[in-house]
Amino acid sequence: MTTLSRKTVLVAALLTTAAFPAAAEPVFNRIATFPVASNLPEGKDKLSTTSAEIITATDDGMTLIYSDSPLGAIGFVDISDAKSPKAAGALMMDGEPTSVTSAAGKALVAVNTSESKAKPSGHLAIVDVATKKIENTCDLGGQPDSIALNKDKTLGTIAIENERDEDVNDGKIPQIPAGDLVVFQVKNGAVDCGSIKHVTLTGLAGIAPEDPEPEFVSFNDRNEIALTLQENNEIVIIDAATAAVKGHFSAGSVDLTGIDTKRDGALKFTSELKGVLREPDAVKWLDNDRLVVANEGDYQGGSRGFTIFDKTGKVLYESGASFERAVADTGQYPDKRSSAKGVEPEGLEVATFDGQKYIFLLSERASVVGVYKDTGAEPQLVQILPSGVSPEGGVAVPSRNLLATANEVDLGKDGGPRSHVMIYELGEGEMAYPQIVAAEKDGNPVGFAALSGLAAVPEKPGHLFAVSDSVLGMQPTIYTIDATKKPAVITETLTVKRDGQPAQKLDIEGVAVDEKGWFWLASEGNSEKLVPHALYHVNPKGEIKEEIALPSELTANEIRYGFEGVTIVGSGDDATLWMAVQREWKDDEKGFVKLVSYNPKSKEWGAVRYPLDKSEAGWIGLSEISAQGDSVYIIERDNLVGNAAKLKKLYKVAVSDLKPAKLGGELPLVKKTEAHDFLPELKTATNGYVLDKLEGFAFDASGKAYAVTDNDGVDDSSGETLFFQVDLVGTN
Repeated sequence: MTTLSRKTVLVAALLTTAAFPAAAEPVFNRIATFPVASNLPEGKDKLSTTSAEIITATDDGMTLIYSDSPLGAIGFVDISDAKSPKAAGALMMDGEPTSVTSAAGKALVAVNTSESKAKPSGHLAIVDVATKKIENTCDLGGQPDSIALNKDKTLGTIAIENERDEDVNDGKIPQIPAGDLVVFQVKNGAVDCGSIKHVTLTGLAGIAPEDPEPEFVSFNDRNEIALTLQENNEIVIIDAATAAVKGHFSAGSVDLTGIDTKRDGALKFTSELKGVLREPDAVKWLDNDRLVVANEGDYQGGSRGFTIFDKTGKVLYESGASFERAVADTGQYPDKRSSAKGVEPEGLEVATFDGQKYIFLLSERASVVGVYKDTGAEPQLVQILPSGVSPEGGVAVPSRNLLATANEVDLGKDGGPRSHVMIYELGEGEMAYPQIVAAEKDGNPVGFAALSGLAAVPEKPGHLFAVSDSVLGMQPTIYTIDATKKPAVITETLTVKRDGQPAQKLDIEGVAVDEKGWFWLASEGNSEKLVPHALYHVNPKGEIKEEIALPSELTANEIRYGFEGVTIVGSGDDATLWMAVQREWKDDEKGFVKLVSYNPKSKEWGAVRYPLDKSEAGWIGLSEISAQGDSVYIIERDNLVGNAAKLKKLYKVAVSDLKPAKLGGELPLVKKTEAHDFLPELKTATNGYVLDKLEGFAFDASGKAYAVTDNDGVDDSSGETLFFQVDLVGTN
């Protein structure tokens, strides 16, 4: 096996914090999660698509307001009790809200009313928060994007994007009409429509100067506006008082090394890109002379980091690939969603908590928030926070030590997670997330994803093996976990090989270790992808020495939901592998699945029947099997997430009850006994929504139990991996 180095700054910081909690500084932890669908108006289909995108807070910090473009509304969340946010309703906006801010009890909402991309239009709506009524609207003369107010909330500005049509000319610019910027006066939250001034932005950028694409705006204390022109790769400084351009500069490019540039199912941070355009999205002032930008690179870029400039355009700090590499260490690098663009930082928030200024960097693709301390020089990364799927906007409420993120993706119609608003609090204590990290190998992130099975490292308490499923199909890996650390640390990796090369066509869902230290791997098949249902015997070097296909009595009735775990019962010639089949195959009675046995010595197959719990929604299946003492322990779960999740349990079956019959005939029915309910832990571990894929469970060499969730490789998922010790009473 390859031992990993420990050069990652974030990993080292996390381990230091855990080792010396008395000296630890306050940390941010998520304290609540609010599903945006809770704000759906009466009469709307509960699966109507919603999306929290840009988010703000009222002056008293008691109400969050977010824009919801697909619903055509703004939503309100009562956070008077921040740990128990409550739905406060939604207001339909007669258009597409693109951004929102607030002042003096009013919500100022930028609303897109465009007939088409070629005929953009929009208005600014002023909403009374208490009554949830629109008091006034101001025509903006184009399609709005970001909105911001100055410090004393007497001036406002909106980026009029007039966004490009990605279906025209392959989405390339220029595309007329050009965007601009509007500046207006505000008094007690009311906007004087007659004060609106348009700032012309054509002729500034070196890229498509006739078609500026305004994206994001921010004020400093001198009433100067920083504006990003994302596709034009330009940053403009405007004097709000005079509505005049004071200066502008190219955001420039960056050379990147140690990155993953291929969407190929292998996490390899060894590639490089030269001259990558930054193409900034969000911008925030750090003070009156420094500004920070999130380099999403959504057009032709992919610089995947953030940059601090002074307002003349001098680069004061460039993160390069460091943020992305830190994200990879937490298992949240989005290989299936990403290619040359990496983690795509998109949103930003800057705020001062108790004298310390923080930068919050939101990654759209990795679904995390990077928390940095602003030192005045090189920022210090102190945390990676879990968020919902694709965080778009964030708002800090320093007076209450709170941070909130708006997470835009809603997968409810596909049975996935909904859009959420998530709330974090700065306070004393330990970081709740990440719960598992990977040290580095040869100075580069290992990255990990979709941990789908666990097994004990023999004679080494507190250490476990884990495997990755088909998400990393080009890089099937057995990981060694040191669970004595907090967070747990992946210390070694072992690539599963066939003929000296990483083995293909594997979907490893289970791992067990035999008496001589070899691995048994259970692979869940999928005939549509030419992946066989099979068992693999692998030596300590990771080499497949035996491939065992399932007998025809099984494969004749296969579906793709196959083996979801493997364990060993007995020893010597009597050692028998037991595999849990996830769902009913074609020959199974509804509500019953097989536990399949295989004796490596005699080559004999057999099975018993296992009764599934019932569910009113989704499906029920098995996710893991692990032998301990006189029982085998089985994870049984539904495939539901969030508030819909009802079943995530551990059952045990007596080994004496495992009397397999021959395949093809009548199978004996085993009796199960509930051993543990995981739902409380899944709800409170990091105060996120309940994750669907609890897929790994094992006992270490001392009998302590551990569980892990499969993060699906951050594909249609928040990407969170929960790894935790399970308190089982009376199992040892």
